[in-house]
Amino acid sequence: MPLLNRLERALGRYAITDLSLYLVIGQVLVLALALFGGFDVERIALRPDAVFAGQLWRPFTFIFVPPVTSLTMTGAIFLAFGWYIFYLMGSALEHHWGVFRFNAFIFLGWFLTLAVSFITPGAYATNAYIAATVFLAFAYLNPDFVMYIFFILPLKIKWLALLQWLGYAYLVAVGDLAQRLMVLASVGNFLCFFSRDIVLSLKSGRRRMEWQAQQFAKERNDRDPRHRCHVCGKTDLTDPTMDFRYCSKCSGDECYCSEHIGHHEHVTDPPKL
Repeated sequence: MPLLNRLERALGRYAITDLSLYLVIGQVLVLALALFGGFDVERIALRPDAVFAGQLWRPFTFIFVPPVTSLTMTGAIFLAFGWYIFYLMGSALEHHWGVFRFNAFIFLGWFLTLAVSFITPGAYATNAYIAATVFLAFAYLNPDFVMYIFFILPLKIKWLALLQWLGYAYLVAVGDLAQRLMVLASVGNFLCFFSRDIVLSLKSGRRRMEWQAQQFAKERNDRDPRHRCHVCGKTDLTDPTMDFRYCSKCSGDECYCSEHIGHHEHVTDPPKL
């Protein structure tokens, strides 16, 4: 992406290393304040009508809102696992793309989420779709990465990503406008980074299939049949299961399929002059 290359040259020195770690730490601190300090998480959540009322910090703080504000023991385990997975995938993307491009991916997701939220100013926006787009990006780049469901069942991440896409399709079909807009922001972020690769992959796959078809046809055309029926023209290539035989009463080396070996006009040599 030429634009991203130019931005990286101009702004790369300002990129935040380990951004995914800082996002996780921010959410952990907010959750701790909510659980032990009585902090009202709603005060930092993104609600556009509150922003219009002068609470200008909300567009910048909603990304630190944790997935939950109350915990059971089981919930704490899964929440910690979810944070770990986000950090793992975010760090992998940062290593793959570089610090600046991963920053651009996260902040583009933040910006798109913020932008679409103002279409429904009375509804709360969530940062969950920003985390989801990190998951989809990681799954696209590492489709055979194995995750253990409930810490036991191994499953390739591409199938989990497929479930995520199906979930998006369901929300688009039956969700309210705010949910549809959040999905649009997440998908838009993903496509901004991967649409070119997807198009090139589809074109490459089509060319590969066409080449394989041409090679297969060429091999069939180049290969001479071992047996060809003198009457109907069937060969061991056109009918591999056919039983071909040779007639001892015909002059020359005449072959016949099982349908014509018993009844055919015998081939004789022409009379000599």
